[in-house]
Amino acid sequence: MKIAISSAGKNLDSEIDLRFGRCQYFIFVDPETMEFEACENEGLMASGGAGVQAAQFIVQKGAKALITGNLGPNAASALSASGIKVHLVSGGTIREVTEAFKAGKLQEASGATVPPHFGMGRGRGQR
Repeated sequence: MKIAISSAGKNLDSEIDLRFGRCQYFIFVDPETMEFEACENEGLMASGGAGVQAAQFIVQKGAKALITGNLGPNAASALSASGIKVHLVSGGTIREVTEAFKAGKLQEASGATVPPHFGMGRGRGQR
């Protein structure tokens, strides 16, 4: 199974980016092998619709689950409609949150955690 994680960097030791639609990168990880692929978030600077664009990208890449910090309502709807399970964290490295996912320790989100356009401000949603 492939999982997607919103990331501030390009490797497993990078910190999670708590923003979803406006994160710097997405890291796609196979939790069993820890093989990964880092992809720049092309929607980072979008004037609108970054969360939905990011959700579509996650689906296209074949992820079955997402780990992030915050999720807006449009992205939450798009991910839910695609059957992607969303798990929320408050921080940590990509490696740490992947291990927590494997151990079943992550909270599953049931919907949006922030209002629309939350990630538009520089640094919002990050610790």
